Amino acid sequence: MDTDVNGETDHVYEALIVGSGFGGQSAAIELGKAGVHDVVILERRDFVGGTWCQNSYPGAAVDVQSHLYSLSGVRYRWSRLFAEGDELRDYTEHVLDTHGLRSRVRTGENVTVMRWDDEAGLWTVETEAGRTYRARVVVNASGPLSTAVIPPIPGRESFAGAQFHTNDWDHSVDLAGKRVAVVGSGASAAQVIPTIAPGVGHLHVFQRSPHWVMPRRDRVFGRFERWLVNTRIVSLLLRALFYWRLEVRVVGFKYSRVMLDLVATRSARRHLRRQVADPALRRALTPDYTIGCKRVILSDTLYPALCRENVTLHTREDGIAEITPEGIVTTTGERLPVDVIVWATGYDATDGAVSHEIVGRDGVRLADVWAEYPRAYLGTTVPGFPNLFLTLGPNTGIGHTSALFIMESQLRYIVDCVRRLRESGARSLEVRADAEERYTTGIHSEMERTVWHSGGCTSWYQSASGKVIAMYPGFSFTYRRHTRRMDPADHVLTPAATTQAV
Repeated sequence: MDTDVNGETDHVYEALIVGSGFGGQSAAIELGKAGVHDVVILERRDFVGGTWCQNSYPGAAVDVQSHLYSLSGVRYRWSRLFAEGDELRDYTEHVLDTHGLRSRVRTGENVTVMRWDDEAGLWTVETEAGRTYRARVVVNASGPLSTAVIPPIPGRESFAGAQFHTNDWDHSVDLAGKRVAVVGSGASAAQVIPTIAPGVGHLHVFQRSPHWVMPRRDRVFGRFERWLVNTRIVSLLLRALFYWRLEVRVVGFKYSRVMLDLVATRSARRHLRRQVADPALRRALTPDYTIGCKRVILSDTLYPALCRENVTLHTREDGIAEITPEGIVTTTGERLPVDVIVWATGYDATDGAVSHEIVGRDGVRLADVWAEYPRAYLGTTVPGFPNLFLTLGPNTGIGHTSALFIMESQLRYIVDCVRRLRESGARSLEVRADAEERYTTGIHSEMERTVWHSGGCTSWYQSASGKVIAMYPGFSFTYRRHTRRMDPADHVLTPAATTQAV
């Protein structure tokens, strides 16, 4: 890479990828298969790997079976049914090494702004480190669960003890015997709480609203079993089995509330009754919305942890009013001395999913286009932003199966677009505004039939507008069919010699 004295490169990459997690890794792999090798990956952190290298909190694990929550072309010898953090980090490293991706990653490159140069047909990408990159194509793979959120509670900055988000766990803090508060009760909290509860002095759990919890049914593979399930044929069979078992859930989430009640709700209520004997605690842990409206938690250890004598559950009725240097004051006026606060308060996965500024044709900002709510054709491309592709963009989240299946489906469309650009010699490609409008209208029309829209809850799936942005309202195989190739009728190719579209 040729660099001048200001640290700016005069090299034009064929493709630039933002993020080195599974999205960025998959993009580099698939582009490479299509013959695109002049690729650079920008990673804002000082290490490579994304989500599972960043999230190192105690108990971190995936909630989709390992054989399905993995890239289809990169096999691995999984040790258990649901991979835990260490193994997921090892798998991430395995993907990077198997495909030789490390040399393409530039760490410590936090993107601040991307600008489209219509005359040159290039993207200019600036980073916090003061460097500038140029590329024909940009794939934004920064991920929807990368911008951590901590609520603006009065007095938070005055707290004298340690405090951190689960996304940035401070391993230098020893929790043994400490008075700890976990704020939040979602997926990350459900993994942290059972892991730390036995060792702390007292644990205060602040729950804004309860989640439906179902049995996890994890399994550690024995020696022979591990060999067997990771053979090529058996691993493919297991991947297919898990996929279709999970895909059936869409019937309940979208088409049949009766099925949802008969199968999922009954199972969750039975799980709660079996594990929580105290009627008052059981009532506090029972949601008042339809199962699936919020993310369903898989855990065999959360309820027993909440039943421990050294654990206190605080609900909305006695939530946090303010934070003092010594601890927490609840809405009922109780003062709780606390040594450590763990924020398990999730991410901005809708309106703030893309944290850096993106400026398209004629100086139009993506943030302004998304002012009402985030939207994109196939959750991937936006009119007025040529040669820009988003992985796991608006309405590509999945509530019943592996997000990696959606991501790999999405990359088929992205790679086909890049292939058309190369073969045609065109300067740019973008989706037509009418095609995006038709697609987005259809998505939100279908969403009205789902539990995410009408299940009676407020969740992180929704943007400030109230629209469900994080989820795809249908079967994942339907999305895969839509993304199998680029539809020329829905796109505009601009030749290199003219600004007129053809």
